[in-house]
Formats: sequence, structure tokens, C-alpha cells
Amino acid sequence: MAFNKAPEYTHGSAVKTAVVLVNLGTPDEADAPSVRRYLKQFLSDPRVVEIPRAIWWLILNGIILPIRASKSAAKYALIWTKEGSPLKVHTEKQSTMLRGYLGEQGHAVEVRYAMSYGNPSLPDVLNALQVEGCDRILIVPAYPQYSATTTASIFDAVTSHYRTVRNIPELRFIKHYHDDPAYIAALKESVLTHWQSNGRGNKLVLSFHGVPKRTLLLGDPYHCECYKTARLLRTALGLTQDELLVTFQSRFGKAEWLQPYTAPTLVQLAKDGLERVDIMCPGFTSDCLETLEEISLEAKHDFLEAGGKEFHYIPCVNEAPSWVGALATITARHLQGWPTQQSDADKEADSAQNVIAANEARRLGAPK
Repeated sequence: MAFNKAPEYTHGSAVKTAVVLVNLGTPDEADAPSVRRYLKQFLSDPRVVEIPRAIWWLILNGIILPIRASKSAAKYALIWTKEGSPLKVHTEKQSTMLRGYLGEQGHAVEVRYAMSYGNPSLPDVLNALQVEGCDRILIVPAYPQYSATTTASIFDAVTSHYRTVRNIPELRFIKHYHDDPAYIAALKESVLTHWQSNGRGNKLVLSFHGVPKRTLLLGDPYHCECYKTARLLRTALGLTQDELLVTFQSRFGKAEWLQPYTAPTLVQLAKDGLERVDIMCPGFTSDCLETLEEISLEAKHDFLEAGGKEFHYIPCVNEAPSWVGALATITARHLQGWPTQQSDADKEADSAQNVIAANEARRLGAPK
């Protein structure tokens, strides 16, 4: 096996610690070629699509990509911002804020963000950290609920990257935080803030990203972790079982996925006489195509067309200080045992930089 050339190493040099926040990914632009490249990388991951490779290659390249790339590009164009993809924008801001929050706690760590698919790619970010002398790296998935289709794909990418690296860093992975009190508190604050400004409906729907039902039957804990998040949030909000409903969105293909499905459920609720629905997507920590287009636009249209009167989408936690504070709490817990606390001399030397990072964190987290 050929190993990548390691950066120059000096014995006795200070060892750095890094935190990498990893999200799913996004196309570079809202156009068909960019979306096609992104979808090809995403849908070629055997963790994402568990169909025999030869058969899936024909389906993906012969049917899906030629048809879906243009349609998906048109959807991305509806939610694209001047800064670019919402998912990338939010993830980048979260990483900046996280660095500021951890710095205020005295942790001397590098904080970067990366994507499983698209840019900045996880291998590129890991390479850059190695060049900078980071020999301890904590991988933080942007997914609160574990699934082999998401979190495990990050693990695959990291371990695959280091197969050709001679001097690998010390690695830690956060598996999940679906039931972490700080995460639940951030979700609760998001709901209450929305209700304070917009009033409250009779039904709160939690729409999680769907996965094929066979993943549950094969032992994937994702379904159970979604329901645990829902139960803990319902308790925190003081709601009855009838006032909160779990659904699953983004079904793809003809196979059975986790049910109940979001869109048909919303239509039935409207037909049954529910005039207002409040809906949020707790499995996403950043607003993206699946929340801004699929839920806030498509699902809203379906609900209103079926007779509903009011559709309220509650945004993802994004840069909410409660969420980034929770992320800092979760991250700091997994940094325990690593010497990340700054010495007095380091604190004095880095004080100006920490102040800048903290101020930027507050600015990004300020209410819009």
C-alpha cells in the first residue's frame, strides 16, 4: 500500500486538537451540473443505497441522474441565498460560533466544518488539519439521531481517508445526542419562541428524515432514537400524546420507508378538520432543501390545498445561541481527557483572537 507523504514533523512540537463538525453536503451551485455531481457522489454511497452495486449503477446513471438532476436543481434554486446553499451557510456559521463558545470556556481547539458529500470535503479538511499539526481530532456529526445511512457514512469516510496516512491522529467520534438534555432544551426553546411570536396550534408535527423500513428490521436504531427525541420534547413542552405527532419525510423509490409519511399525514389532518398545524424537523440542525422546500413550501401547499387554514414551519435550530451552546456542551464533554485547556500564557497570547471569535459568535447568533 502506498502512503501519502506526511507533513514535516518536529519532535517536541506542540500537539493541536481539532473539532470537525460534519454535515451531509450540498451542491456547489443551484444548477443541473452541480446537482448531478453532488447526487452522484451521495447516491453512490453504499451506506445510503443498499442495492447491489451493478444494478444500482445502471439505475443511478441511466435513470435517476438524467431525470432528477434538473428537477432537484430547480428546487435548490427556490431556496438558494446570496451567500449560497442554506445548509452550507448555517453549518459554517455554527462552526464559527462553536469555536467562540469553546474558546470562552478555555478550550484551545481548532474548529472546522466539512461535508460528507460536496465541499468542503471531509478528506480535504482532515488533510489541512494534519498539515497544521492537529494530532487529536474529534468528529462531530450534525445528526442528533444515529443512522447507518448518515453517521456511519462519516465513520467510513474518516477511516477510509486514514488508510493511506502513515501518522494518523488520535480520533474520537460522537455517535449521537438525540436525548441530550441540552439538545432537547434547544428544541424546546425553538418551539416556545415560535409560539410566542405566532401563537400556538393544536398539533405539533415532528417530521424526521425517512429511511427504508428494512434498516429498522436490520437493527438500525434511528427509528427508536427519533421517537425518544419526540417523547423527551413532548414532556419538556408539557404536551399530551395527542398534541404531538411523529412523521417521516423524503421517501425515495418504491420500497416501504418508515411511517407515517409526512405529506399524506398532513393532507389527512387537513381533511379531518385540523385548521392549523405547527411543524418542525428536529433531525436537521441546519435548514436545507428538505426543510425549506419539501416542508415549508411543498408540504404547506398540500396542507392548504386539502383544506387547512394555517401552516407554521418552525425553523431548524441553525445559529440559535441555545443550540450552539448545547453543541459546545456536547463537544466539551467528548474532549475530556485531552489537554485542551489553555495555560495562562496561552490565554494571554490568544485573548484578542478569542474575543473576536466570541463576538462573531454572538453576532451570528443574534436574532434576525
